[in-house]
Amino acid sequence: MAKFTVATPAGASFSVSGGGYAYEMEALSAIGAEIVEIPSGSEEEFAAAAREADALYAKGRPITKKIIDGLARCRVISLGSVGVDSVAVDAATARGIPVTNCPDTFIEEVADHTLTLILASFRRLLVQDRLVRDGRWAEGRPMLLQLPRLWGRTLGLISFGHVARAVAARAKPFGLHILAYDPYVEELVMTAEGVEPVSLSELLERSDFVSNHLPAMASVHRLVREEHFRMMKKEAIYVSAGRGPTTDEAALIKALDEGWIAGAALDVLEEEPPGGNNPLLKMDNVILTAHVASASSRFDPARRRRVGQEIALVLSGRWPMSCVNPSVLGKSDLKRWQPVSMGRGPNS
Repeated sequence: MAKFTVATPAGASFSVSGGGYAYEMEALSAIGAEIVEIPSGSEEEFAAAAREADALYAKGRPITKKIIDGLARCRVISLGSVGVDSVAVDAATARGIPVTNCPDTFIEEVADHTLTLILASFRRLLVQDRLVRDGRWAEGRPMLLQLPRLWGRTLGLISFGHVARAVAARAKPFGLHILAYDPYVEELVMTAEGVEPVSLSELLERSDFVSNHLPAMASVHRLVREEHFRMMKKEAIYVSAGRGPTTDEAALIKALDEGWIAGAALDVLEEEPPGGNNPLLKMDNVILTAHVASASSRFDPARRRRVGQEIALVLSGRWPMSCVNPSVLGKSDLKRWQPVSMGRGPNS
């Protein structure tokens, strides 16, 4: 009989369902834990099935306050993602349950994808490809002759966590001047990275590219809205590879349609996948990818191993490596086994 039970919604996965739990069990088998899939069902049904679990592996369904309040033995809720918006973290905090995520596992992939979106949108890559395929070869060069060179342009980063810092490091060799807005990061952290700290309004007014890296939190829901798009340059390009709901999509569509900004490059949308009537799908000045910025061959093994490690740490009486509600740790009987920065979390 297993010493610990880890409950998880049946069949749910960030990649391909039915792949088993070999990666998670690398850490969990050593402490005598088992992963038990339970039917997702209704909120009440899931809460009842998960009630006696020692840990919850959150994926594929919202973990609501009602579910969390019904947990009798749970010592940790773990996610294999950076975002934690699918879990009622406040409810977990009230119950003294740490919630873990993977804040530093997919940084390089997302930064690579963000820079790809910046470069492709600036050089009108999709439109240029279409011109060649449509036999309109001669139209390509005149289009680009209207654009300035990339060197010397300004990139503004909204939020300055791990991904934004990695984007800044990649952008500098292209000759971009980097601005950043983040009221929760010390200016000295930015200047040490060669980045100029500014207010949000100054960032929007000065930037040729605005890259949104806001986490999925209620406090920043649709933080970038109509008034902000109106502040941007007419030749500016808006980029987002973070979370769709941090952008007021209707305002973005209006800004593109009425020419307040030149274009957008988006890996995330408010509704995913988008409905067929979403105007963004028909805009030539928009590049879209399917929320794939973090994807690589490393993605699944890395995040799943991390989930197993985090759950194993807590069930064996130690602090997890990444806790988005660190206030619970000091009040728990868990032992701090290594220095872990509590600055880590959904904005890191």
